[in-house]
Amino acid sequence: MKYCLYYRAKIEKELCWIVTSTLRYSEYLVFDRCYDKEQSIFEFFVAPDLQDVFVSIMATFEKHGIVSQLQFLPNRLLDENEQV
Repeated sequence: MKYCLYYRAKIEKELCWIVTSTLRYSEYLVFDRCYDKEQSIFEFFVAPDLQDVFVSIMATFEKHGIVSQLQFLPNRLLDENEQV
């Protein structure tokens, strides 16, 4: 069984709509949601087979200063001690 890969990134608040709409346009690529509203940190659950596509899109956003601090982390939803 495959589980989603998990990423977090900081997104410029006034530009978060660009990131979310771009990712949502790419059906089945990623599920995104806000992780920390105050810090404008988003979390991304990425289809394993599409990781390269996701990373490429995020690199473009980083290049333009829209996204920063992209991190690949353990999937927090698989941790039974994690508060969701």
